[in-house]
Amino acid sequence: MKFTCEKYLLLAAILTATRATVKSPVPLLEGLLIETADGNVQITGYDLKTGIVTNVPSEVDEMGGIVLNARLFGDIVRKAPGEHITITVNPRYVATISSEMSEFEILGSPPSDYPELPAVEGQDSIEISENVLKRMLSQTSFAISDNESRPIHTGALFENENGELTIVAVDGFRLALCREPLASKEEQTLSFVVPGSALSEVEKVATDSDDKVVITLGAKHIQFLIGDTLLISRRLEGEFLDYRNSIPQSSKYQLTVNRDDIINAVERVSLILNEKQKGPIRCVFDENIIKLSSASAFGKASDECAMEGDADELEIGFNDKYLTDALKAAPTAEIKIGLTSSITPCIITSTDDANKFLFMILPVRLKAYEG
Repeated sequence: MKFTCEKYLLLAAILTATRATVKSPVPLLEGLLIETADGNVQITGYDLKTGIVTNVPSEVDEMGGIVLNARLFGDIVRKAPGEHITITVNPRYVATISSEMSEFEILGSPPSDYPELPAVEGQDSIEISENVLKRMLSQTSFAISDNESRPIHTGALFENENGELTIVAVDGFRLALCREPLASKEEQTLSFVVPGSALSEVEKVATDSDDKVVITLGAKHIQFLIGDTLLISRRLEGEFLDYRNSIPQSSKYQLTVNRDDIINAVERVSLILNEKQKGPIRCVFDENIIKLSSASAFGKASDECAMEGDADELEIGFNDKYLTDALKAAPTAEIKIGLTSSITPCIITSTDDANKFLFMILPVRLKAYEG
């Protein structure tokens, strides 16, 4: 095998595929599969759960393949002095990597030893713009659970219904929902759950362009085609939360607040809290003002934030991180906060009733923190 390609394109592909490698007693899972094709070099990473395949335009002189350690290969390419890199592989799977006066020889493995990626064969697919999918994931990923006791909630639910894609994530303390119309209005109903680890990689690979992402649904796997990059992940099986019946249909109080103002206030009163000094943020929703406070062994903090509305001095406690994550994920400058009581969920939506996003946060019982 022999090929030459541009350094920055090769390095970008290595970094992308390396996201699907893993430290393992099996050396091949720490490696990248490099294979030549007509005018391209294909680089694959696969940790037996998620696979990433990406292509690099190259001048191919000899066809072939090899598996190289991802970390070492990436470091060599990163430090290469020239703008172009030539890689030659001999029959003993020794790769010579050269760029200008620099040359390395590293031992690889036969491509036949590399685990085969699952084939995703399915009739059902969804097309969505990269920038839209990236935005939807950024608005929901914070609520994906990391609790392996409920594996189904370590992923996000995708629902395609009536030409609209809905993504839902839930971790038992909060829920995030984002909804966007699709260009294709085919009357198909799809529902599947994608692992959060795979979606994290999809979000990193996706750009802010209008180019289309093709999501293909297989029997046990899901495939995302993003430009020249293909990501394959297993689907999660199980019963996802019935989110429609979990979200309150109405709230007694509807309040409007500037997103940045309340984020800044929450962050200020959270300064005296940390992992060891946990405590709730106390919020009193009075007429046109939110009074925030917190207390820990370090001391006390209080602040205020202007709002529109009156919740009759309703006092609610929130986990500071859960509240901040939801507020930061909101894409609008003004947000609507729906409240009913100190023990019912807080609902955050847009002020224009567009129903494109919804965040739900469960309150903290304040009495549990009173000494």
